[in-house]
Amino acid sequence: MKFDTLYQGISFYENYARLSGFDTRLYSTKKRKSDGKISLKYCVCNKEGFRETPRLQ
Repeated sequence: MKFDTLYQGISFYENYARLSGFDTRLYSTKKRKSDGKISLKYCVCNKEGFRETPRLQ
């Protein structure tokens, strides 16, 4: 599914989660190296686990 803006997509998944009986949180963001704009944002179930050790970048 494709949305016009990032915030429309986040809002859609937050509403879907609420209606389905679970909660979400924003997990990770990827930015383009060329201009620094956000190209990908992960929205996961709030019970999704965390990474044990942070990745080195």
